[in-house]
Amino acid sequence: MKKYFIRLCLLALVFSLVAGVVDAQTTTPKKKTTRKVGGAANKKKATQKNQAAATAAVAPQDTTKPALIIPDADIKLDTIRRSLRNDAIIERNLVKDRTPLPYEHIREDDAVYRQRLWEEIDVHEKQNLPFVYRAVEDNGSQIFVNILLQAVKSGQITAFDATVDDRFTTPMTFKQISENLVAKPHVIQVPDYDKDPDGSKGLMKDTLIQEIFSADIIERYLIKEEWVFDKQSSRLHVRILGIAPEKAVKNPDGSLRTVTPVFWVYYPDLRPMLAKFEAYNGKNYGARMSWEEFFEARMFGARIVRSTIDNPGDAYINQYIHDPILQLLEGQNIHEKIFNYEQDLWSY
Repeated sequence: MKKYFIRLCLLALVFSLVAGVVDAQTTTPKKKTTRKVGGAANKKKATQKNQAAATAAVAPQDTTKPALIIPDADIKLDTIRRSLRNDAIIERNLVKDRTPLPYEHIREDDAVYRQRLWEEIDVHEKQNLPFVYRAVEDNGSQIFVNILLQAVKSGQITAFDATVDDRFTTPMTFKQISENLVAKPHVIQVPDYDKDPDGSKGLMKDTLIQEIFSADIIERYLIKEEWVFDKQSSRLHVRILGIAPEKAVKNPDGSLRTVTPVFWVYYPDLRPMLAKFEAYNGKNYGARMSWEEFFEARMFGARIVRSTIDNPGDAYINQYIHDPILQLLEGQNIHEKIFNYEQDLWSY
């Protein structure tokens, strides 16, 4: 009996030892963790730095050239430079004090005869050379178109759009006039000889092309006027209503294709300003009249290009007469009709 009891005790001891070894093998040992000061902050900074580097590597680089800034079309007029000394042997104060004489009033009931004419002044004719007098005085350039442009730019007079009508209905800005007289600046590609002197690489660069205004482009002036017979004074009056410079439009070979009006100016508004400018006199430099007197005395040479006489279609002469010589003769015929009307009113 004692022998069986010892065996049971030994068997229980063996089972307890086996259970302890199995439990020790299945349990994972715990690792000792060490906490570092500032570890999270350093880890965040490293992450941000890596992200920035990755973004810089992935983002495309902008290799395009900066675009050229294209300015608006503009007419560069000369700056008015006044003489600091008296540029003459006499005191010339009459020009500063000139004012145009007011027109004689004509009652509507007394205007028994009215005709409207459009005349064209060619600056190449010898009589019209004052329109292209190339001189600079205290009031600026003496070329007639430069006088008009300077007055429009300074706001002394108002320009009206000639492409709409000739009744002074649509004002124009100086910028619009500039775009009409000179082409808008544009960019072209030219060889880049700085980086490619011999042109072997074929490198090109952008170049801004901007035209410079020249008064030579204005070859004619269109004048709108009315001829009125006043029965009270028994006189035939002629009054200019407007003036329009006409620019030349040429063919690729340089020949003249046509002329077209650029803008209209209302002549009664223009008279006070024209009284301050003197027209060129090739025979006597001292006996010069103002531009206002020049127009009122009709010292220019012109040809009639349109009229209201027997013209229900309101057409220009060149629209129904194609021969240039016959166009001149038709203009003279229109002038004779007005002259004969006045002469037929008198008895001799």
